[in-house]
Amino acid sequence: MTKKILIVDDSSSVRRQVAGALTTAGFEVLEAADGVDGAAQIRGQTDLALVICDVNMPRMNGLDMLDDVRSELASRSLPVVMLTTEGQPEAMARAKKSGAKGWIVKPFKEHLLLGAVRKLTASP
Repeated sequence: MTKKILIVDDSSSVRRQVAGALTTAGFEVLEAADGVDGAAQIRGQTDLALVICDVNMPRMNGLDMLDDVRSELASRSLPVVMLTTEGQPEAMARAKKSGAKGWIVKPFKEHLLLGAVRKLTASP
């Protein structure tokens, strides 16, 4: 069964780059352009294996989105990886407190992203 991953990023070029790497690796990909759309898809997609999320986005940023869907993430053990240009320790600590399992800084190396995705989506 193909694992489904949601990419939440306001940059269409970043979504395309991440989606290309993930689909080549055999994952199914959904996309959201901001935290509002991302939160709605998290609530509406019960079979997500992972969320990859930017921090800085319009309408709702990634950290606020994590806070908004924290109960869904916890109840479904849905891992989130932040993929962002941000490197501030405060933002990283807030993301971890809200349920993020990883933090990758853009620009990213494809093999490192895929390694994290494979590790977090591996069946026990």
